[in-house]
Amino acid sequence: MMKKLLLVIWMVPSMAFAQQPSDSLLIKQISDNVLINGKAYDLLRQLTKQIGGRLAGSPQFMKAVLWGQQAMKEMGADTVYIQQCMVPHWVRGGKDVATVVQIGSRKVKKSLSVTALGNSLGAKPGGITAPVLAVHDFAELEARKAEAKGKIVFFNYPFNPTYIIPGRAYGESGVYRRNGASIAAKYGAIGIIIRSLSGSTDNNAHTGVMAYNDSLPKIPAAALGLQDADSLFAWCQRMPVQLHLETHGHFLSDTIGYNVVGVLNGTEQIQQYITVGGHLDSWDEGEGAHDDGAGVVQTIEILRAFKAVGYRPKHSIHFVLFANEENGLRGGNEYARVAALQTDQPIFALESDEGGFTPRGFGCSTSPEKLAMIRSWIPLLQPYGTDVIAAGGGGADIGPLARHFKIPACGLMPDNQRYFDIHHTKADVFEAVNKRELLLGAINMAGLVYLVDKYF
Repeated sequence: MMKKLLLVIWMVPSMAFAQQPSDSLLIKQISDNVLINGKAYDLLRQLTKQIGGRLAGSPQFMKAVLWGQQAMKEMGADTVYIQQCMVPHWVRGGKDVATVVQIGSRKVKKSLSVTALGNSLGAKPGGITAPVLAVHDFAELEARKAEAKGKIVFFNYPFNPTYIIPGRAYGESGVYRRNGASIAAKYGAIGIIIRSLSGSTDNNAHTGVMAYNDSLPKIPAAALGLQDADSLFAWCQRMPVQLHLETHGHFLSDTIGYNVVGVLNGTEQIQQYITVGGHLDSWDEGEGAHDDGAGVVQTIEILRAFKAVGYRPKHSIHFVLFANEENGLRGGNEYARVAALQTDQPIFALESDEGGFTPRGFGCSTSPEKLAMIRSWIPLLQPYGTDVIAAGGGGADIGPLARHFKIPACGLMPDNQRYFDIHHTKADVFEAVNKRELLLGAINMAGLVYLVDKYF
């Protein structure tokens, strides 16, 4: 059979997109270099083991900023700078404790796996002890609101196991973490606990950000591990249960944080740029390896790989390690605010913030025409794991930039079947990340950035 590989044309209604054989060769060159010489795994070890969890405002976060600057310089950025922003400074303040002290008429002392929710305020000194009102969801609380006064409300809303994509279940159940405290406080509750946002089989408690309605009392809020959530709910269905809860979270004054930005200068479209990044902060319970150490080191790896293969982009590329994604999004907002004041214009943004597992593709929020163009590149990326370019997606950090400039925003989509098993827990550690999966994610991101740079 004759080989006709000089030009690949993908047809969509009223539009054709062309790729050259040199595209596949360049992406293969990047892939080989990353798989042989990649530094992302070593960088992740440094970030997690030498620094660890990196809450915004913490000394560990400031260490990570210095580390990020040095890593960008070592990997060959033409320019590295930091971008100051004020960040919230929430601290956990002590050991979180949840203890069942009475079941029916029987006195007990059953410790539960618990973690305070991020941005929640602690219980009064010595903690609170109160009966538990266990409900499935907001609708049941509304029906039983007369029972809530003086109680600790327990929202036992599980992940829906029928959803093939766990992220869908996470999005659905997240409202209990974000808003549960204020909704319960409206009816006189003095604290809440939630079922952790996970479908895992272990008993690790998952933290994550919550928010208060300022017009209502700010009551303590915490999450339980799933095994203990099942047990507590079962007890509450049979008889009254009393719970003792101790949390210590509080805010210090806002403090200075930084985005870290490395730049590869463009050679042609020097007043246009591509942004690619991940967030440098993490929760304090683990080491922030998948969330989002993986995205951070993949971002730096793309920079390293482009320099290593001698690729000189047409557009400038900004490699950004964002501050404060987890409990404030101050870094992403500041990056967009500063961009709006400059004459240079972004044309595309890419983020990795769904873990370092095997890449499956990208989710892209953009126009139908741009989405068709990006989808036409699937054959070039498919050898490395990209099977789908889904409509919708992006990332929290790049969202403000994309909305202001109305540019395409894409997010790496790794396989996320295991992501919410470890997300926001003490299990999010370096050892949970597979080196090859991490590097493959960087390869797919680099390939997409290269194609955007060439064809946008």
